[in-house]
Amino acid sequence: MVDPTLTGPQFAVLTAVDAYPGVEQGSLASSVALDRSTMASIVRRLEDRGLIVRHTPADDGRKRLLHLTDSGAAVLRDADRRARELDVHLMRGYPAAEQDRLLRELTALSEHWESLVDD
Repeated sequence: MVDPTLTGPQFAVLTAVDAYPGVEQGSLASSVALDRSTMASIVRRLEDRGLIVRHTPADDGRKRLLHLTDSGAAVLRDADRRARELDVHLMRGYPAAEQDRLLRELTALSEHWESLVDD
């Protein structure tokens, strides 16, 4: 329902690059809970689709700095809009207080899971 070709990890990478333009590819991997080789594969696929570009800074040829293309920003906006619509659809039928409680519990579960990954 969100995007027929964009995977969850790709969506996470696009979201992170949008929030931190010029982020270094290696440091971004841990931020989105991916190992470096998976991150490289995802970035390569996003670059092949024209959604992201990698720049190598002159002072360090080992680094890859990531930026969204205009097309990448458009795909991210559309996928994010659809994800918000899915959120509303999934919460339909829950009273507002239950929605808040459920979102707090899911956030706590996510934070707990992330703490396990960091260990």
